[in-house]
Amino acid sequence: MSGRYRLAFIDEGARKEYVKLDGSTRRLVDVGLRKLEERADELGAPLHGALAGCKKLKWREAGIRLVFRILEDGTVEVVEIVAIGRRDKSAVYKAAEKRLGRR
Repeated sequence: MSGRYRLAFIDEGARKEYVKLDGSTRRLVDVGLRKLEERADELGAPLHGALAGCKKLKWREAGIRLVFRILEDGTVEVVEIVAIGRRDKSAVYKAAEKRLGRR
């Protein structure tokens, strides 16, 4: 089943963060990604500062954050995965800023 949104990783680093997730964490993130495919505009909390225009999904129990933004390529809306990782010392947010060139 194809969703309303298409998922894409901003770069190879973001894809590798996803691949490195352990099995149980990846299952949690996979559920979030499926939800993003259907209704990304309704999900996530908006970020501010250097990450304005992005949103985050969080899995509090697992300590994981996923930073994404919604783009339009003319015909389809794309959910671009910017970073996935632990909130520890804001590492995921720093990685997202670096990938977006906003640092």
